[in-house]
Amino acid sequence: MAFACAPTEVAFVDTAPYRFAETFHIDQPAAEVWGQLTGDNALHWCRAITRLTWTSPRPFAVGTTRSVRVLGMIGLDERYDVWEEGRRKAFVGLQCNLPLLSRVAEEYIVEPVTDSSSTFNWKIGVEPSGAGKPGMPLNKQIFASLFKDTRKYFAAMT
Repeated sequence: MAFACAPTEVAFVDTAPYRFAETFHIDQPAAEVWGQLTGDNALHWCRAITRLTWTSPRPFAVGTTRSVRVLGMIGLDERYDVWEEGRRKAFVGLQCNLPLLSRVAEEYIVEPVTDSSSTFNWKIGVEPSGAGKPGMPLNKQIFASLFKDTRKYFAAMT
């Protein structure tokens, strides 16, 4: 069973009732960081993400879709409404396997600082459904773990 998310714009990352954001300073070129975020094993370092599947063929662009499973039980289908190759991508949630989310959007921006370093800005905006509101403390922990795992992963790569 799938529960549709309400139509959402990417700008929702800045206006959502719950917003999570982190900036990572990474000692790797922007192209390498981008490659990690768009590869077949994207976000494999995030322990809470138990499966991530690109459901569109390469090359990725606006309209690309993927499916993510969190904690082995929460499934979300996503569509990219922004794809600026090598720099920025952003998606909105289409549907969830559980009636937990009204709207969700995420944005990833990778920018070079020097030839050998970059920043990665990750923003998440969430509006839980009525049934999902009691789970927001867990969601906050999940997002914190994604950021913590990402910081650790990129620090280990240097």
